[in-house]
This record gives sequence, structure tokens and C-alpha cells, in this order.
Amino acid sequence: MKTIKLIFGIFCIVIFGSCSSTQSLQEYYVDNSENPNFLSIDLPVSLLNLEKAELTEEQNDALASLRKLNVLAFKITDSNQAEFQMEKGKVKSILKGSQFTELMKMNTSYGKATIKYSGDEESIDEVVIYGDNTEKGFLLVRVLGSGMNPAKMMQFLQALQKSEYRGEGLGQLGEMLKG
Repeated sequence: MKTIKLIFGIFCIVIFGSCSSTQSLQEYYVDNSENPNFLSIDLPVSLLNLEKAELTEEQNDALASLRKLNVLAFKITDSNQAEFQMEKGKVKSILKGSQFTELMKMNTSYGKATIKYSGDEESIDEVVIYGDNTEKGFLLVRVLGSGMNPAKMMQFLQALQKSEYRGEGLGQLGEMLKG
């Protein structure tokens, strides 16, 4: 009987131990989209009003590679400080995974930020922007696309500056992150 229990125990360890317990970024978004401490927004690229801007061919190519932006924000309150620390740790753990390559780190007046991507240097599938502030919370933005090129991402940022976009659709987010 002990042998059967031992074999069953080893079998369970092998089966359950071989499954990845690391949560993906997509799973993290889905799991927290209904959490009242989070604000979740999905934005189509068309919301940026770039059709009206006079874009170069390179900027149009960069725009064509983008599909949508997923925004997830956590706002700190007096009652959720511990949850903020826990959620911040989860996000940082996910972003440390081998799936993401760091593009740059920044220190801004709002806090620290990191930009990472998944894919290879010639064809990026996802860009992730993460920033946190110990007084306001954190912001996690996924820029999803197909075959995005890092060099063309700068073209996209230049195109965004030419656009008529003034933050439409982000009112809730701005209000949430205000002091």
C-alpha cells in the first residue's frame, strides 16, 4: 500500500510540477479586469485619429503594424496598500520572464517606467510599458500588433505627435491617476 501511495505521489509531482505555474500577462489582464482596484481599457488604434494626419510612408507602415492597446491601471487608496505591493510584485515577476526583452528604463516625474517587448528584433508582437508610483499606483500598457519593427516604433511616436488625438477615451484613466 505504501508503494502505491509513493508511486501516486511521485506521479502527481511529475504531472503538476511540469505544468507552468507562471501567469502570462494576458491572463493577468483577464484575471484583474473585474477587480474594483483596477481600471481596464481596450483601445483600438483607430481612436488615435491618425488617418487625418499627414504621415510619411514609414509612419503609415508603423501604424499598419499596430492593432490595439490594452491598458490596466491600479490606483492606490488608504485601504489597498498591501494589495498594491502584491499586485506590483506579480507584474514585475511576469515581466522578468524570458518572454520579454527590455528596451529601456526611464525615471519620470510620475515614477519609474520600463518598456519591454516580446518577439524578435525584426518583428515585435507586443510592446509592454509598465510604470509605477508609490503614491498613485501602477500603469500597464500592452501595445499589440503584428510584425512591429523597433525602428518603426519611433516613427509611430512621431506620427502620434502629428495626430489630432487629445486623450479621448482615456478620461477615466486620467481621473483615476490624479492625486
